[in-house]
Amino acid sequence: MRAAVITEVGQPFEVTEVTLDNPGPEEVLIEVRASGLCHSDLHVARNNVGFPMPAVLGHEVSGVVLAAGERVLDVKPGDTVVTSGVHSCGVCAACITGRQFQCTFPAATARPAGAPARLTLDGAPLTQFMGVGGFAERVLVHTRNVVPVPSEIPFAHAALLGCGVVTGAGAALNTARVRPGDTVAVIGCGGVGLNVIQGAALGGASRIIAIDLDPAKLEMAKEFGATDAILGTGDTVAAVRELTRGGVSHAFEVIGLKATTEQAIAMLGVGGTAFLIGVHQPGSTIEVTPFGDLMGKQKGIRGVSMGSSTIKVDIPMFADLYLQGRFKLAELVSHELGLDEIDAGYERIKAGGVARGVITRF
Repeated sequence: MRAAVITEVGQPFEVTEVTLDNPGPEEVLIEVRASGLCHSDLHVARNNVGFPMPAVLGHEVSGVVLAAGERVLDVKPGDTVVTSGVHSCGVCAACITGRQFQCTFPAATARPAGAPARLTLDGAPLTQFMGVGGFAERVLVHTRNVVPVPSEIPFAHAALLGCGVVTGAGAALNTARVRPGDTVAVIGCGGVGLNVIQGAALGGASRIIAIDLDPAKLEMAKEFGATDAILGTGDTVAAVRELTRGGVSHAFEVIGLKATTEQAIAMLGVGGTAFLIGVHQPGSTIEVTPFGDLMGKQKGIRGVSMGSSTIKVDIPMFADLYLQGRFKLAELVSHELGLDEIDAGYERIKAGGVARGVITRF
């Protein structure tokens, strides 16, 4: 099959022929129909974070099941499915209490040492990013990373359920547990940030403040439920504090920068929490004032992984909400592209005004 392979950090994606192994007892073979361009993939492609190369990136996938291992129980050939990067062993304390996103042994979904690689190039193993490797015509993944969804959902829309939706909306509903009357600020209104906004709207937040440097993204944020929009060129902290008479209940940082992370903490009201979603550069740090912020104003700082999602429950829930007209997916897809256009797709995202690019031509 064809896949977009990256051989070294900083190199372009190269579409070439690779080989998939046959499904194991708990594995699912999927024909990829759509694969989203997520910033997490770009971060690994452009920064030396210790990720093994060569690799096939991509993890936000929708497609059709071609084959399933003998111990796969919830999907079968012909089913429409999405993949997710939440890996869980299924037996640790976190997993059996419904916190699969905090699994103690997430590597349990990988093949054991000594087993043949799922994905190879000229006989040598290729790394599947987040256990998926979705920039390809097919993927072979563990059944715990696969979720069935209704076939009525277009593939380009369904793909976003596996990462952008659960990461963003999940952060609002699961991690922060936004409830009616809460106030929210979202710094960074790309694909994930827009989902934070519509998740906060679902939770009943009375004020949702979108912050971005791109006016086009701020206009999109209003469509997704933002009540206020602030262009991030001025004193955003002062503006938020004035709008909310002292600060927000929840601030979500969806960029991964020191300056915006510190702004998220500063714009909190007493007892508020900053939720860090954006991926920071390796070794980056932030500065906080323990006495003034964490103790005096009782603020909290929380890292978020995949929206604290239970994917076998949350993904079908968002799929149903979409079919009921209560959750936006189509509006997140800014453009569709081919497998050999990934580099150009990321350049378009960096240029602004784009929520999500999705590969649909393989």
